[in-house]
Amino acid sequence: MMIALQARRIAVILVSVLVPVSAAVPAPRPMAAMVTGAVTSQPIGHYEFCHKYATECSIKSRSAPSPKVSAKGWAAVRQINRAVNARYIAKTDKEVFGREEVWSYPSNFADCEDFALEKRKELAAQGFALSDLLMTVVRKPDGEGHAVLTLRTSDGDFILDNLDNEVKPWFATPYTFLKRQASFNTGRWVTIENGRDLLVGALK
Repeated sequence: MMIALQARRIAVILVSVLVPVSAAVPAPRPMAAMVTGAVTSQPIGHYEFCHKYATECSIKSRSAPSPKVSAKGWAAVRQINRAVNARYIAKTDKEVFGREEVWSYPSNFADCEDFALEKRKELAAQGFALSDLLMTVVRKPDGEGHAVLTLRTSDGDFILDNLDNEVKPWFATPYTFLKRQASFNTGRWVTIENGRDLLVGALK
């Protein structure tokens, strides 16, 4: 009888100790920054762009921590994202040039990568480093390829997208991230290793 009572007391103590500990374990959170991997193939559109704008694709940077963006900087980021989205008429390369994968600075019409290139150029003019403004290739939920601009910051990686006027953390978009420009060389591209490890709850 005494052994049974002691066993019951121990069980009650264990429950009172273990329940709060397990309840305190935080739920998994998406990573604020993308994890990049090895150098990979350059998109054909960017390859041709680099032949036209060779100086833009030969800039090398030393490895450095992602920068802290000031309130003024964030205002510029949001303003440029909205303004560029509104400035050009969205048309595919096939409609404008008669062929796919033409990366260029837009005039009247723009495909997704053209929007991203223009935002990159305008943010660089505002003082952002090109090593923190990275052209990025993703896959949309319907399987179609898409290009966006990634902004590296000390708070994580953020996406400027012609399909969204809001600048969002990369993990809060509906995309599968495939590859992006290397931060150390504007002419090289690297894989995104955690591009598919997105939490469903973060996609809404």
